[in-house]
Amino acid sequence: MVGIGKYCGNLSFHSEMKSYELTRHLLESHLAYNRVALTDYFQHRSVEKLYLNQVEWYAQQDPERFLFHTGEQATSLDTVAHSVTTSKGRKISYDYCILATGSESTLPQYVSPVRAERARGIFVYRNISDLDKILSYSEQEHVKGGQAVIVGGGLIGLEAAKAVFDLETISEVVIINRQVFPLSRQLDDEGGEIVLRRIEAMGVRVLTRTSAEMVIHAIGITPRDDLARQAGLKCVEKGGIVVNDLLQTSAQDVYAIGECASWKGNTYGLIAPGVEMADILSFNFTQVETGLGSFKPRVMNMPDLSTKLKLMGVDVASFGDYFADKRSARGVLTSKVAVAEPLTRNKAEKAIDAKPTAWQISPSETNRSSRVKEGEVAINTVTTEMKRGSHQAALDGPIECLTYRDPFSFVYKKYIFTADGKYLLGGMMVGDTSDYVKLVSLVKKKKELEEPPSKFIIGSGSKGPDDGADLDDDTQICSCHNVTKGAISESVKAGVTTMSDLKAKTKIGAGCGGCVPLATNIFKAEMKKTGHAVSNHLCAHFGMARQELFSVVKIRKLKTFPEIMEAAGVKKDSLGCEICKPAIGSILSSLYNELVLAPVHHANQDTNDKYLANIQRNGTFSVVPRVPGGEITPDKLIVLGQVANKYKLYTKITGGQRIDLFGAHKQDLPDIWEELVAAGFESGHAYGKALRTVKSCVGTTWCRYGIGDSVGMAIQLEERYKGIRSPHKFKGGVSGCVRECAEAQSKDFGLIATDKGWNIFLAGNGGSNPRHATLFAKDVPPSKVVHILDRFLMYYIHTADKLMRTARWVEQFDGGIERLKKILLDDELGICADLEREMSELIGTYADEWKAVVNDPARRRQFRQFVNTDEHRPQTEVITERGQERPADWPKRLPPTKLGESAFVTPKSEWEWRKLATVHDLMPTDDATTSAAVKYGDSQLAIFHIPRRGYFATQQMCPHKRAFVLDHGIVGDDLDGNLYVSCKCHVLSAFASPLHKRNFRLTDGKCLNDEDFSIIPFDVKQEGDDLLVLLPDSDNLDAVIGTSKWMVKQASAELTARGGGEGIEIAGVGVGLSESGSACSGGRSSCSGGNAPLDW
Repeated sequence: MVGIGKYCGNLSFHSEMKSYELTRHLLESHLAYNRVALTDYFQHRSVEKLYLNQVEWYAQQDPERFLFHTGEQATSLDTVAHSVTTSKGRKISYDYCILATGSESTLPQYVSPVRAERARGIFVYRNISDLDKILSYSEQEHVKGGQAVIVGGGLIGLEAAKAVFDLETISEVVIINRQVFPLSRQLDDEGGEIVLRRIEAMGVRVLTRTSAEMVIHAIGITPRDDLARQAGLKCVEKGGIVVNDLLQTSAQDVYAIGECASWKGNTYGLIAPGVEMADILSFNFTQVETGLGSFKPRVMNMPDLSTKLKLMGVDVASFGDYFADKRSARGVLTSKVAVAEPLTRNKAEKAIDAKPTAWQISPSETNRSSRVKEGEVAINTVTTEMKRGSHQAALDGPIECLTYRDPFSFVYKKYIFTADGKYLLGGMMVGDTSDYVKLVSLVKKKKELEEPPSKFIIGSGSKGPDDGADLDDDTQICSCHNVTKGAISESVKAGVTTMSDLKAKTKIGAGCGGCVPLATNIFKAEMKKTGHAVSNHLCAHFGMARQELFSVVKIRKLKTFPEIMEAAGVKKDSLGCEICKPAIGSILSSLYNELVLAPVHHANQDTNDKYLANIQRNGTFSVVPRVPGGEITPDKLIVLGQVANKYKLYTKITGGQRIDLFGAHKQDLPDIWEELVAAGFESGHAYGKALRTVKSCVGTTWCRYGIGDSVGMAIQLEERYKGIRSPHKFKGGVSGCVRECAEAQSKDFGLIATDKGWNIFLAGNGGSNPRHATLFAKDVPPSKVVHILDRFLMYYIHTADKLMRTARWVEQFDGGIERLKKILLDDELGICADLEREMSELIGTYADEWKAVVNDPARRRQFRQFVNTDEHRPQTEVITERGQERPADWPKRLPPTKLGESAFVTPKSEWEWRKLATVHDLMPTDDATTSAAVKYGDSQLAIFHIPRRGYFATQQMCPHKRAFVLDHGIVGDDLDGNLYVSCKCHVLSAFASPLHKRNFRLTDGKCLNDEDFSIIPFDVKQEGDDLLVLLPDSDNLDAVIGTSKWMVKQASAELTARGGGEGIEIAGVGVGLSESGSACSGGRSSCSGGNAPLDW
């Protein structure tokens, strides 16, 4: 990581690099990767995502000046002959040799490396190979459901524990740590206990002895100095190659950097010191002697050991001299004010005998003060003899500590100041590390403080995101790659306009990633300063924000997408895109609530709205009838069971108090809903950006504690707001008393009964970024509740950005919740009556969407799987689990796949026109695009109609996720006129992010936003009412895109989990090469990137 990632990277940027010829040897078979982010590998299983430099970077280097060899170890070093010999017998002469051999995991004395290698279930946590072994072993039957033990409670130990904790096959994780508390090198006992409590709250035990199916040793690292010792270089007895201030070893022209180097008796396992060493050497080799004269060499100084990490889900940081108060040489610690802290662990009570058994007084060493309330600030003084009257005297003199401890929020802070409070010396943080960058900068610069020390603990009361406005340009934002605020500013001035470009230019965020939030805010602020403000436009097709477009549509009474594009679009005849089409579809529904399946609106909808159901990862859909307030009769329950049995649907109770039926085939949806509508059910709108549910407890209906009729109120609200489309989904909750069983304070709107009425809470949500709802109004009479909620929801619909939940809307709203109170409660803007009127008009337009479908034969036809046959084709293998059917697992990673027409054995000149559909099948209109799927042999094709552009056809399978869904995709264009279909695999993915969309150009199949994928387009022509597609015969077609070939099967997931396949590119016979370099045969024979098992 230090050798190739920083040293060679730095040299490549220097013009003087041309005078050097670099040869680099890597022991591992992979290119240099980010070991700091090693735990992320458990999630994505792709080493390429960890590469410090992408493959393209290596290709761009001059092969005459820069050579690198992977999987080749340097085995001997001859310092006299100035040569290195490798494991492959290669002998290389050098002028200078740099040892960056790193370190290896330390094992306990009772476990030899040979024993650890041979023993089953014993691992270390150091590199990709170690992680692959852990993953493979965890899948063995005797391990599944077992316990994993992590030996070591330091940084690496907690990293390993978190990784194993997330494995589905491991049921319990135990950490064995010889210290009383974890992270003893970074935190004191008080901070360590907060981390311990958080870990134990996750269900991870910390013990001193246990048994397990898997053991991972993470007790430290040992420098890899065997090559240096063999060459006779001076090494430290406990490990490490001795270097001087210039990083020179005891041998002439041999240097050492990184974890293998021992400078002044210290070795460093953090990335920042290694980066500093690489910077020093690259500077000294290229800048000391130049054409402009000589320069004094840089020397090694005491490195900054400040660290900020997220371990076991806990933010932890330490900076500066964070143990200054613990060293007896600095003075005697006396406690002026103490914080009373509950002690919960028996082992801690035994370890700290001097402390009371029920309460721990902290921080203290000698004199103990009386207990004070939880959360107070503790001030401790360390006294030493000092020289008066100088800046340095203050830094060397007495010490004061400010300590804050909040065990309820798992937050702990300790900051160490000079006695006069003018200088910050160091500190540590647990839980809240938001001020880390600022505090590190103050310590490094030894800058006199402009605010009293108390402000650093309790804060200044500022709100809003931190954009670094109060940071100096030389403040280090990214410690992994030493990127300053000024570097971000200069990059923006130089033309960088995206965060991805900034990362590529500066490497910011490419290490641990902890700097990304602050770096992003600084980047946005710098963009605004330079006149390149981050655009809030809806997309490239509309030069305005969603709120502005909403007003245009409302005032001008525009009712269709073409009308809106004509009136407000950048190009009047554009089709739109996968961003603006759903957003405008939502705006139109929020204003007029017309049926989304109407031809003019259907093309604007994402897959879920297009088919009134949530698409699942195997291409089937879920059926979620509305159950208002969670109240349902036995008869309706029986109907749900009968329907599930009839159509073989997987059933599950949802968190919103209703029943979800999974696995419904698209063509069966109208029949299923016909039975449900007949039984009195309505659409639950689980598919739409609309009201989902209003959850309730039983309230006064049954509960002896109930104060309000929570069920009745929930049903009233759900019936009122059902079907209303909004910028994002919204949910409600109603609790009949303060026991809050309906979890109303985690909903977009929530009610809690009091003896005087209802308390209204707004803008809460769960999910990946949860927010506790804010109390908006107290003791509201039942008759007034609807008025307030009408105003809130309608104002949200008017002013929120696309895909913005109410929580994020309130957080960014100018003036926040207090301003909203003035607008919606005090009617400061005079719009409350208008908002209530608009809501009443909107709810008056409600009609059950599924009832409209089942009663209309033409609309039922839109749900056919194939328009040219009634035959049904499964998309994914079905397996049985816990007595119910479900789709086979998706492979955890799928290789890139490029498909092209040259894959076919039969040349295109011999293809034939084949009738596959009629014009009527596609239901074309002049106002919107339409699409349909057809079947030919075992292959599936998608046909598209674009007004004024004609017909297009492609394969139906999206290669991104092997899903047969391209006909579901939104058809759009860019401002250059490129027509494309936006693959909807992103709605199948675990991360429903626009980054996962793949846009395939309809004319040539090229993926416009991911060069790793492509699809095959086909020519289409119309003859009368018939649509003909130019195709090879079915056998040739099936050999390349047949459903059986690409269907996801359980064996596929197991195969790729074992590492099968790196890339697929189907090209001409014998000429195609995947990006991994694998030959592809093409034609009828299987083509799987050179890996036969991938012939699915």
